[in-house]
Amino acid sequence: MSRYTGPRLKVMRALGCELPGLSRKSVGERDYPPGQHGSRPRRKSDFGVKLMEKQKLRMNYGLTESQLQRLFREAKASRAPTGNKLLELLERRLDNAVFRAGFAPTTVAARQLVRHRHVQLNGKPVNIPSIRLKAGDTITLVDKARKMPMVLECIEQPSLARPEWLSCSEKDFNATVTRLPDATEVPFPVEVQHVVEYYAVRI
Repeated sequence: MSRYTGPRLKVMRALGCELPGLSRKSVGERDYPPGQHGSRPRRKSDFGVKLMEKQKLRMNYGLTESQLQRLFREAKASRAPTGNKLLELLERRLDNAVFRAGFAPTTVAARQLVRHRHVQLNGKPVNIPSIRLKAGDTITLVDKARKMPMVLECIEQPSLARPEWLSCSEKDFNATVTRLPDATEVPFPVEVQHVVEYYAVRI
């Protein structure tokens, strides 16, 4: 399954949750599913509930289904609780760190910055959004990126409060990973146990 490129606000309405990594827009008063019958309350099946929680992760972090499945397998093989480890691995992605540091309005935009080599990792240019960061790593924007209106606007008005696991310097356009993120620092509500149960019978 390919990466989603359709209407982002429609996805958030369908999932009943604002996803900061997907869009800066708010659902506002339209907090009901899209479509002709979207305002009607509908009872969700057990499968439907688990699927929605899984989709929250996939859409917020901009992953394909196969990417999310690979991360789940890795989380399941670790000694830590599967759900918590999965969230940690998602937060440690380079594109997500660029977004959480306040250098891009969404993870989608952050991925573009990385793809176009506007980001350096520990002083070296990189173009792979899925690089996994570790404690002590430093991400820095190159000189060209520091003049981009989008970047300057985001630094002035970041989409989210910067997380405690990132030490950011607006003056130097860099951010350092001070420690690994934990499951409580995911910036949107998600029942990760439902995600674990969803994949438990499929992988």
